[in-house]
Amino acid sequence: MSRALPRARNDAARAGAGTAGQLVDWLRLALTPDVGPLTFRRLLHRYGSAAAALAAYPEWRGRGGTGGVPLPTPGQAADAIARAEGAGIRLLPGCDPAYPPLLRQIADPPPILYLAGVPNRLADPAIALVGARNASALGRRMAAGLARDLGDAGWTIVSGLARGIDTAAHEAALGTGTVAVLAGGVDIPYPRENAALYDRIRAAGGLLLSEMPPGTQPQARHFPRRNRLISGLSQGVVVVEAALRSGSLITARMALEQNRDLFAVPGSPLDPRARGCNALLKQGAALVEDAGDVLTGLPDRAALLARLPPALPPELPERRLAAAAPAPVQKPAGTDSRIPPPAPLAEGDLAGRLAGLLGPQPVHIDLLVRELGIDSGRLASLLLDLEMSGRLRRHPGNQVSLS
Repeated sequence: MSRALPRARNDAARAGAGTAGQLVDWLRLALTPDVGPLTFRRLLHRYGSAAAALAAYPEWRGRGGTGGVPLPTPGQAADAIARAEGAGIRLLPGCDPAYPPLLRQIADPPPILYLAGVPNRLADPAIALVGARNASALGRRMAAGLARDLGDAGWTIVSGLARGIDTAAHEAALGTGTVAVLAGGVDIPYPRENAALYDRIRAAGGLLLSEMPPGTQPQARHFPRRNRLISGLSQGVVVVEAALRSGSLITARMALEQNRDLFAVPGSPLDPRARGCNALLKQGAALVEDAGDVLTGLPDRAALLARLPPALPPELPERRLAAAAPAPVQKPAGTDSRIPPPAPLAEGDLAGRLAGLLGPQPVHIDLLVRELGIDSGRLASLLLDLEMSGRLRRHPGNQVSLS
């Protein structure tokens, strides 16, 4: 029934690999107003490194996003690092080799992870268990049994420390390893009724994780962001109980967007808490009756990484990336060789054409690449300019529109 997996243990999983200067640079850029995970990733792609993006700040600060708000200073970033470490919180930047490779593959990986507990947990194969907060007794029992059996088979259990299914999964996995992803700061247990479980996870060698700086109080808008980390850290997501409109179904949708395997436990059609799971099963999720159904449906980690799109390298050389050369123009037979080929459009002309192609209705980026006849890297640079000027909106599914 079970497929035992060896637990990876990597001493390099300590946060802060690379140089102290790199960590300071990443934190300064991550804390810059209006620079969220997506913008951080695009700036890194455009300028090559966090240090180079910071150096180019005068170039893009007036384009809308930050409105000229001063950057966090190196001293402020160093003080924030020292305060976190003094509270037993480690910072793991995306340039650290110990940064979870599966998480690095998602569209908007957090630039910095804040960790409390044992960071080596991030090197273990992981499966997410999520579900209803107002879980039934049978749902809690199912979640606990799955977490216990999957933990015995070598999997770390990832969940969100919420009431109900999350709580049952974490409690059952205390002896084998669990990761709790928080919506607020990693130093703020939420909900408060799970403060004792928060302490038990840390004491048992588990891990508490967040992308929010310490001291951040959880807000409603933080929870969908938290959910993408639960699925992003995991090779698959198991939904035990979920209503049709629930945070667990948000996690399930994000799992599909991230190319993760999705599993659901069926339930009675008379129970509203089962309707979300039953809907997922109708849409193709794998049916789960026991841990064996999950284990047989999961690819190994290497196979999962192989089928995902390539991730952005943790740090590129500190130089602005040159635009790719335009494709050579094919000269039709009989064309006078003395007539020069048409000159490629200048950047300003391309920006104008791009703005003309966009409107309030979201459009897929691949369509813009085809319409403009340019490579995706050059388009990403143009879109970043529009975004920093406040004229662009990003939508799920790699779509964009004008603000």
